[in-house]
Amino acid sequence: MRRHRCWMLLILFANAVLGGATGDAKSASAEPTREECHVAVEKARSLATALSAEDLSRRFAESYLHQAMVEAGNGEFDECLEFAERATDEVREHRHVLQPGETLKVLRADE
Repeated sequence: MRRHRCWMLLILFANAVLGGATGDAKSASAEPTREECHVAVEKARSLATALSAEDLSRRFAESYLHQAMVEAGNGEFDECLEFAERATDEVREHRHVLQPGETLKVLRADE
């Protein structure tokens, strides 16, 4: 929730600095849009695909991106942006790493 507030403040600040603040109700709400969500997801996806397919951080990022698209499908664009940010952070910070000799076994749904 705190990140959501930070995003909202950042959007409002950028809007005011760029001269987009007109004082009407639409600009005051600054709700994220579908387009903003899709742009954020595509940026995060391009970062994730730069990692190898076996990279654990890529797997986590792809999971976050899947959830971001689910949220977008539900009209929850603020949540979509949050999951896209999580994916970006996962790739940039490389939070999950397999040790030498470790392998990732992905189970199917019926296993």
